Amino acid sequence: MSGKYYAPTGGHPPQTQLLTDRAVFTDAYAVIPKGTMRDITTSFLPSWKDTRLWVIARPMTGFAETFSQYIMEVAPGGGSDTPETDLNAEAVLFVVDGEATLHVSGATHQLTAGGYAYLPPGAKWTLHNNAQEALRFHWIRKAYQAVEGIDPPEVIVTSDQEVAPTVMPDTDGKWATTRFVDLTDLRHDMHVTIVTFEPGAVIPFLETHVMEHGLYVLEGKAVYRLNNDWVEVEAGDYMWLRAFCPQACYAGGPGKFRYLLYKDVNRHMPLGRV
Repeated sequence: MSGKYYAPTGGHPPQTQLLTDRAVFTDAYAVIPKGTMRDITTSFLPSWKDTRLWVIARPMTGFAETFSQYIMEVAPGGGSDTPETDLNAEAVLFVVDGEATLHVSGATHQLTAGGYAYLPPGAKWTLHNNAQEALRFHWIRKAYQAVEGIDPPEVIVTSDQEVAPTVMPDTDGKWATTRFVDLTDLRHDMHVTIVTFEPGAVIPFLETHVMEHGLYVLEGKAVYRLNNDWVEVEAGDYMWLRAFCPQACYAGGPGKFRYLLYKDVNRHMPLGRV
């Protein structure tokens, strides 16, 4: 971990370590603990120099179907001039460690820890690490669902530090959501937010809804209810929830519990394949 947000660094456990861990994969949810993000679970991408990644979510029939999520690690001097190969893919980038130089729509942006960028489908962008330390960021990708008469969104570049969290009703400020996109903007078919709980705060009911979720714990710890199970999670862990998986949590303290949250929104449900 480096700085405010947890970021994996790889490595390899010793032969003396116990095999017991908190990794879980069920037909309703998955938990990928931070201890599974080792050197041997990384991959590489074409057109990316001095870069490796952990794939922590991918479309799978009968499970999460709408998105993929990577944790990218870019060495100093690394990056890509052609990062995206799918013209229909939209993306959110969220930096957890280091500094990214993002060039998009004729402008250059320096994204440090907490930096957020929304990149619409077809956007021409490049990303490089021109700093002296490794860069680590989340890259969430989704096939954009176009709607006749609605233009795709524009590029958004901001940060966790620049957006004031929205406090949930009747929580005395103990539960808040940092929203980088206007909820009423129907151009967007996904939201990536940061959810924050003060120590001891809860989701006071079992959320059960159609949206798929990816939840990466940025800081803190909690006990999460997933379907019929209570699961302990901490900074660096990832949860992957299929549609309608019941969910709730208790934030454990002593500090804040925060996670990066993906969900699909604002579109009709597909009724079959043509």
